[in-house]
Amino acid sequence: MSDDDEIQGQKRMGLGMQALAWVVLLGLGVLYFSDVLERQLNPNQRPETLYAEDGVREVTLQRNRYGHYVTSGEINGQPVTFLLDTGATGVAIPEGLAKRLGLQRGRAYRTQTANGTAKSYATVLDEVAVADIRLPDVRAGIVPGLQTDEVLLGMSFLKHLEFTQRGDSLTLRQYPALPSR
Repeated sequence: MSDDDEIQGQKRMGLGMQALAWVVLLGLGVLYFSDVLERQLNPNQRPETLYAEDGVREVTLQRNRYGHYVTSGEINGQPVTFLLDTGATGVAIPEGLAKRLGLQRGRAYRTQTANGTAKSYATVLDEVAVADIRLPDVRAGIVPGLQTDEVLLGMSFLKHLEFTQRGDSLTLRQYPALPSR
C-alpha cells in the first residue's frame, strides 16, 4: 500500500466520521425540537398535585400557546392527553383512542358539536385522573367523527371539581367526599 493510498483512506474515513457526526447532531436537534413543540402544545405533561391539610387536592395547569388547557392524564389507568372543555357536557373520546383503550360502545345518541350534529356512543369510564385528582364512574361518549388524539374533558368530570382561572393558569380542586349518613 502506497503513501497516497493510505492518505486517501484516511481522508475517506475522516469524511465518513464528519457525515456520522452531522447525522447524530441532526438527530439530536430533531429530538430536542420535537420535545419543545410538544411542551408548547401540552405544557402540563407531568402535572403535580398539592395536598392541603383538610384533604383538598389541587392541580394547577398552564395554558398552552394556543390559549387552551391541555394536560396529560389517565383513563382507566392508561395515559391520555386531555383538552379541558367547559363547554362540553361530557367527556368526548375519539373512536380510534376508545378502541386502543378497550372501551365498549353503548347506546347511540346525537350530540351537538362545533361542527354540527354528530352520532356518539355512551360509555362509562372506570376512572379518570388528572395527576392525583381521580374520579370513578365518569360518563363519556365515544365520538367517531372526532379528528384528534386528545380527549375533550367536559363537565361530566369537571362538575365534581372547583376550578379557578387566573391569567394563564387554571387551578382544579377536588374536595374530600363527605361521610355518608
